[in-house]
Amino acid sequence: MECVLCLLLFLLTPVHISANMPEPCELEEDAVHCVCNFSDPKPNWSNALQCMSAVDVKFYGGGRSLELFLRRLDPSTDLKEYVDIVRSLRWQRLTVGGVRVPAPMLFGVLRMLGHSGLSELTLEDLEVTSTTLPPLLEATGPDLTTLRLRNVSWATGDAWLAELQQWLKPGLKVLNIAQAQSLNFSCERVRIFRALTTLDLSDNPGLGDSGLVSALCPQKFPALQVLALRNAGMETPSGVCNALAKAGVQPQVLDLSHNSLRNTVSPGAPGCVWPSSLNSLNLSFARLEQVPKGLPSKLSVLDLSCNRLNSKPRPDELPKVDNLSLKGNPFLDSGTQEYTRNSGMGPACARSSLAVGISGTLALLQRARRFI
Repeated sequence: MECVLCLLLFLLTPVHISANMPEPCELEEDAVHCVCNFSDPKPNWSNALQCMSAVDVKFYGGGRSLELFLRRLDPSTDLKEYVDIVRSLRWQRLTVGGVRVPAPMLFGVLRMLGHSGLSELTLEDLEVTSTTLPPLLEATGPDLTTLRLRNVSWATGDAWLAELQQWLKPGLKVLNIAQAQSLNFSCERVRIFRALTTLDLSDNPGLGDSGLVSALCPQKFPALQVLALRNAGMETPSGVCNALAKAGVQPQVLDLSHNSLRNTVSPGAPGCVWPSSLNSLNLSFARLEQVPKGLPSKLSVLDLSCNRLNSKPRPDELPKVDNLSLKGNPFLDSGTQEYTRNSGMGPACARSSLAVGISGTLALLQRARRFI
């Protein structure tokens, strides 16, 4: 991890500071946001102390390794004297990225952050090295509501989620895993996520229908209400339905947008009963040329916008739905819009496609409020 490390390890280890060192951290005047970029060859780690008073903190390591800190750390140091310092931190949201970190260091810092009020943690472009972790009987890390992981690799392979989970208190509500090296979890080791209501596995194009069951770890997400699978290699709605059934997942909101979905049920595939709880289904940007067969019989919201529908769907092709979106399909504007050769979408849909990564989860949560 990074500058939680920069800060905590600065407190624990001797750091030689030069007056000529550039300052890599910027604290905004409102003292809410603080950003540190330690990309210089010899960064001034002590500058991270500026962020002690901030609420939203971001630390980027410039791709460097933190093995040096691990070698300098004195294992005999009594960490109790630093607990009050951690408790005094105002940090609520923390982002750490661009660094190689030994697993004992990462989880040691998480343990220290268990004494803080941190509620949201984002790890991105991280490589977690080594595999030696002490066993825990109960979680001692931060009481997070939201955890986001993007392009994080783990030396522990498929066991990484279970090992990370043992350092987090059980109140996690939102989990976002993107660009993961592996989503084939060791499900027998994963504990039940009793409070988790939102799971976002978007931007994992290698996942696919076949990998979804192991990623959902059967019976480990009993409270799940929102499931996002944008750009996750999904192949057919029926394949996703079967995966949900096998995993025992009952979401209210399901986002399958930005997948290249086939229109029909796979030949020979058994019929699937969608979760009775499902109210909202997003099939936008899915390159659909017709309404897929086997959709839920009744929905509150169905989004088929920005597909390749050349004719208006017949009533018998659609579920019973209260709110149906068909905007951005060729049949609506065939005489007024020029559709791109590759996507079959109008210009407005093409622009919306580029922006989806920024606001996808937020849009899901806003849509889910009417059902939760």
